[in-house]
Amino acid sequence: MNKAANTYWVDNRLRAQRVSTRAVPSPASPARELSREIIGTRTEIRRRGGLIPSWVVFVMIALATFALCVTVTMRTHAEMRAASQQYEKTNSEVESLRNRNASLASEVQRLRSDPRSIESASREHLKMVRPNEIIVPIE
Repeated sequence: MNKAANTYWVDNRLRAQRVSTRAVPSPASPARELSREIIGTRTEIRRRGGLIPSWVVFVMIALATFALCVTVTMRTHAEMRAASQQYEKTNSEVESLRNRNASLASEVQRLRSDPRSIESASREHLKMVRPNEIIVPIE
């Protein structure tokens, strides 16, 4: 038998699965009947694929994926900016230390070769005097 021609069994099965409409006295009975009219029976809901259409689920998944991508991109850019600022700061510190190192190297070279700079450094830093000099403290 062809599947398309065999609709008798499917229709009978769906009819058998319908919710019975027994008269059960309850205070929420009119609201229940109203919701059943608006939404439909459980079988009709299953046949439609649920209350939420499939395109809505797809759009929600797409939006969630887009939001995740935007979040990751923004965080990556923020980290890149922070790393770039740290690199610039470190680079400027290295440059200042190189300049200081070069000035100290020239001072060491001058102290090794120039006798006048040796004398002035020994007088200034070590408080040395010549043997024929007299020190007069001034307060």
